[in-house]
Amino acid sequence: MPLPQASADSLCDAVITRVLDAPRELVFRCWTEPAHVARWWLPPGFISTGCEIDLRVGGRFFLSMQSPQGEDFPCQGIYEEIVVPERLVFQGLGEECHACGSGLPPRGRVSVHFAGQGAQTRLTIHARFSSAQAREAAMVMGFDTSWQGALEGFAAYLSSLC
Repeated sequence: MPLPQASADSLCDAVITRVLDAPRELVFRCWTEPAHVARWWLPPGFISTGCEIDLRVGGRFFLSMQSPQGEDFPCQGIYEEIVVPERLVFQGLGEECHACGSGLPPRGRVSVHFAGQGAQTRLTIHARFSSAQAREAAMVMGFDTSWQGALEGFAAYLSSLC
């Protein structure tokens, strides 16, 4: 299975792509239903302590996760755009003390694209941070490595559903 690819379009952007062995409709559903999201949107070793999704433009996304050391990491955003099953766009609302926002950086914008490729889906996560400094701080706090670990778990979770 190919590893996620990370790149930067600009000094404020981070892009992660991964081809998943699951149809686009299933991948999209697993990104938008709390019971699914709480099972995979976690770096390795973390546990989910709550998940709420109001899937509408202006609706709130909230996921709370806890590290193996017991530290809480809230992940929260507002949906700006929803195109089923092609695209989700969030505005991150995270706390400043968590620069990576647990996947939705504070005052950052995250677009998630789901491109069907037969029985597979090409998933692209494009995060635009509020500044180059915010991007760098998020990377130091593990934004890229946490997403790669979460996507590895997501691929395994999807395999269990197919």
